[in-house]
Amino acid sequence: MPTDAPEPEDSAPAPDLSVLIPVFNEVENVGPLHEELERVLRPLPLRYELIFVDDGSTDGTAATLEAIQDRAPEHVRVAFLRRNCGQTAALAAALDLARGEILVPMDGDRQNDPADIPRLLDRLDQDFDVVSGWRRERQDAFLTRKVPSWLANRIVARLSGVPLHDFGCTMKAYRRRVLEGVRLYGEMHRFIPIFAAWQGAKVTELVVNHRARTAGRTKYGPGRTLNVVLDLILIRFFQRYAHRPIHLFGRIGFWSIFFSVLMFGAMLYYKFLHHPLTGYPNKPFVETPLPLLVVLFFLMGVQSILMGVLAEMVMRTYYESQAKTTYLLGEVRQGPHVPRPS
Repeated sequence: MPTDAPEPEDSAPAPDLSVLIPVFNEVENVGPLHEELERVLRPLPLRYELIFVDDGSTDGTAATLEAIQDRAPEHVRVAFLRRNCGQTAALAAALDLARGEILVPMDGDRQNDPADIPRLLDRLDQDFDVVSGWRRERQDAFLTRKVPSWLANRIVARLSGVPLHDFGCTMKAYRRRVLEGVRLYGEMHRFIPIFAAWQGAKVTELVVNHRARTAGRTKYGPGRTLNVVLDLILIRFFQRYAHRPIHLFGRIGFWSIFFSVLMFGAMLYYKFLHHPLTGYPNKPFVETPLPLLVVLFFLMGVQSILMGVLAEMVMRTYYESQAKTTYLLGEVRQGPHVPRPS
């Protein structure tokens, strides 16, 4: 039966490649998927491991994974989450367990083709840090899957500045170093190439084979598109304003106060100057929404500035308490040390 504590690491050398497979209610797919992976990976001159993470399945997937691990203990590691936490959380667990220098996540529904893994590795060897799969010929429903996905991908590419066609494709290849310090929440597993690119990693994409689902039921729906956009707004904030949140909230605050001043001027105009200039009667303050807008925009401005101050305090505590730096150091070159003369 699954246990809560991880098993102790053995003395075997660390693998070169870790394939990460989060699964949820895929009892009909995990067995054939394991067989396909073994056929593809055994001929490669690499030590590899397969890490299955069961995300609280209720259909017998856990028992099937136990049987797979018993048959191939040298290559297969299985983790069991206590409840269904979502694909991103399951993938984060797999990343924490992975020991390989190259990490390849993929879906457990067999729509990703294991035969693409050697191609991803070959492309990674061409001086890249991330190779993202592109399901150009996607085998999914047009209205409920393809259209929302196309829309979300266009929005993400535009806002992030990372020109990929298919952020939602789970099958990717990463060098371990580009994932150091990455923490995944929400639906953010699809944005790992964006995090990597923002930290200076070399990112490219490769057309991969996408197969129609032959067993099990899909866990995705069009409602996820909105979640993706909301998560993107969050990471965009972290990318641009994590070091200086007062700049964002302060701008919002000053613009709000500026509009409050404009509304106040319009309010005075309608009260005292409207009649002489136009011949129309003056309007009392209570006959227009302007006093309410003045108060609303002013309060919004003050609250935004105060929120920026609080955000600055939180971010500085975050960085200083963990000894984090606000820069990303790439390389330092220097000559031999010359001692200072006494």
